[in-house]
Amino acid sequence: MEVDKIRNRTDIELSHLQRELSDQLFKMKFQLKMGQTESLKKIRELKKDIARVNTVVRQKQIAAGNSGAAPEPAKSAAAVAEKPAKKGLLRRKSK
Repeated sequence: MEVDKIRNRTDIELSHLQRELSDQLFKMKFQLKMGQTESLKKIRELKKDIARVNTVVRQKQIAAGNSGAAPEPAKSAAAVAEKPAKKGLLRRKSK
């Protein structure tokens, strides 16, 4: 599926498409486990289509200013440098 076609859809259509693709992926995985099909190419394409839809949904959220999650505060170089080194990463078994 082309990204331009996905971008032209509304939010409701995108959520419906996302649900539909997830259902198809579930059915394909189920058929694969049951030995009824060997269409790995179709499963890969479905995964990529789901990722494309998720990307477009996220881009629309960011463009609308509704990030959905609080941004992570940036760490200063001094805070990173002050972090103590971990000791004892390699342990030997005692007898």
